[in-house]
Amino acid sequence: MKSAFELIGFDHVRYVVGNAKQATHYYQSVFGFELVAFSGLETGNRENVSYVLRQDKAVFVLDSPLGPESWMNDELRQHGDGVKDIAFEVDDAAAAWKHTTSKGAKSAMEPKTIEDDNGKVALSAIHTYGDTIHTFVERQNYKGTFLPGYEPAQSWIDVKPVGLHCIDHIVGNQPDGEMEKVATFYEDVFGFHRLWTVDDKDISTNHTALRSIVVESENTRVKMPINEPAEGLKKSQIQEYIDFYVSAGVQHVAMSTHDVISTVQKLVDNGCDFLFVPDTYYDTLTDRVGEVDEDISALRKLGILVDRDEDGYLLQLFTKPVQDRPTLFYEVIQRKGAKSFGKGNFKALFEAIEREQERRGTL
Repeated sequence: MKSAFELIGFDHVRYVVGNAKQATHYYQSVFGFELVAFSGLETGNRENVSYVLRQDKAVFVLDSPLGPESWMNDELRQHGDGVKDIAFEVDDAAAAWKHTTSKGAKSAMEPKTIEDDNGKVALSAIHTYGDTIHTFVERQNYKGTFLPGYEPAQSWIDVKPVGLHCIDHIVGNQPDGEMEKVATFYEDVFGFHRLWTVDDKDISTNHTALRSIVVESENTRVKMPINEPAEGLKKSQIQEYIDFYVSAGVQHVAMSTHDVISTVQKLVDNGCDFLFVPDTYYDTLTDRVGEVDEDISALRKLGILVDRDEDGYLLQLFTKPVQDRPTLFYEVIQRKGAKSFGKGNFKALFEAIEREQERRGTL
């Protein structure tokens, strides 16, 4: 049976941040994103400022309020800097809204069309977990840089891309007991299927544990891992996130690269802080995952993790939180056939995060 609409893939990730201009500088200088579009006072926008950044197919939008009456101030007060909108490109924004709301999703924006000299874009939006929304973007009749209301812009510094290619997946943290309900929401509302499931028997250390379900779109272009904390001797990093974000929300955005060693080295050179992986992790690496194409000494030097499934292997590394609240962070991932999410690395990852939690006094 033909679907009511086509979900083409991730369109962009929109953030609400305290100072979009300074955050834009960070994403240009550290992560190698190019500034491509802008909306603000200079374009006639009196409500908020918005910078659009792009690296290959990955698009980030950074928004800040321009006055005390903005709804964004409430978001910042509660959550700090974070992801507000995981936007999907669709073939029909009105049909996407009609279908998802008929399946039980709460409307965040009824269908509307905006236009300028470059054409038209249809938009609509629904609520998902926490204060996060999904905007549906129908842009096949638009030739502009981003959306009507934005003007083309150029980076004000010499940006050097680091080799990030696209968004691989976006992870949402939920309070204890909410994961199953959110996963079912994506199944019922979007027709996603469950790709991967782990529980606290699979992912735990001596102190903390989590449960996770990965839901995926039919065309496999959208992958959404959904996490919740599991009971442990101490507070898990999932619960720490919930405490500081004060609700469910996006824990991390995973970005794909074709050369993880080169990308991570460039990020390190740019000042990106990654989690520390003990040297002993690499002593038995090939015993655990088999032979890999990469130089083990280079992986060891940069702390890159490796895991294998029945389809191949993957290489991944996680940044520390990119703001003072221990909430949002990033993953850099290279897939060499693997379709999973590095279950074999979770113990090492959790132990690395626990070391940071101990330093913060939140473990």
